[in-house]
This record gives sequence, structure tokens and C-alpha cells, in this order.
Amino acid sequence: MVPEPRAERRALLITGTVGAGKTTVADLLSDRLAESGVPHAVVDLDRLCQFWPPPADDPFNFELQLRNLRALARNHFEAGARRLVLAGVVERHRDRERYRAAVGAELSVCRLTAAPAVLRERLIRRHHDDADGLRRHLRRAGELTRVLDRARPEDFRVDTTGRPAAVVAAAVSEAVGRR
Repeated sequence: MVPEPRAERRALLITGTVGAGKTTVADLLSDRLAESGVPHAVVDLDRLCQFWPPPADDPFNFELQLRNLRALARNHFEAGARRLVLAGVVERHRDRERYRAAVGAELSVCRLTAAPAVLRERLIRRHHDDADGLRRHLRRAGELTRVLDRARPEDFRVDTTGRPAAVVAAAVSEAVGRR
């Protein structure tokens, strides 16, 4: 298979705090792309940095994540993908360029938001049998919301409060199409 020209390659990074719906929306966007016949890949960025122990100077394994993303993006594009849908947290605005360089394609960033009560409800459902995980993620949700509010890494936002995931995915798809 002949790879697409670089100009045809694009990536979307869906960011937001824990419980915002990043992975769910990424999966639904994958369904929409498949229905449209668009060759693509979905990458959960959290999976690319699951390594223990992390180096002292990189506690979240960000550098490892970027190296792994670079390799995956290259492989997916060489296999014929025209779109990459990434789900993960962009904590600093300056990291956008590092993600763009890693994927080697035009990159749009969408931030999913939700009301604090909605995030809490989602996290309680997700961690109903893990009290420690629930406490950790509830704390992290508030922390990440503040970090993202300061950093503003996104090109656009989509509020997920009170909206079915399929409606959110359609809104994200529409917003990306306008870019």
C-alpha cells in the first residue's frame, strides 16, 4: 500500500481531565471514520507511558510517551492511515508542538469539559469497587481542570455535560471539519 502524502495526514488529540470522556469519544470518532471509509488509528496516550519505575526527572514518562507515539504514528501512516485520533492529557500548551512533531502531521486539539458534579458521577461509576482509585481520580480531576484552564492547550472545546457520547463525538467531528 502506498502511504498518503503528508498533506493528507492529520491528527486530533482529545484532551480533558479524568472522566471527561476522552477515550469514549475517541472510540466513537473511530466508528464515524470507519463508516466514512477513512483509514485511521486510535491511540490512548496513557498506554504509551505505562512503565515502572519512571525516571526521577520525568514522573509521568512523558518522554517515553512521545518516543512511542512517534513510532506508532509512523507505522500507522506507513500502513495507510490518513487520520490519527489520540486520547490523552496535554498539561502544557508548549507540549502541543511536541505532540505535533511526534505524529508528523497537522494536529488539532479538542478539550472535553464537564461540570464537576458530572465528572464526580462518572468517576464514582468507574471506580465503584476501588475506593483508593476513586479518591485519587477525584483529586486528580480537580487538579487537571485547573492545570488545563491555565494552559489552554486546545483549539476548541466541547462540553460533555448532559450530552450523550455520540452527540459529543458528532460535535467534535463537526468542529474538526471546520478547521
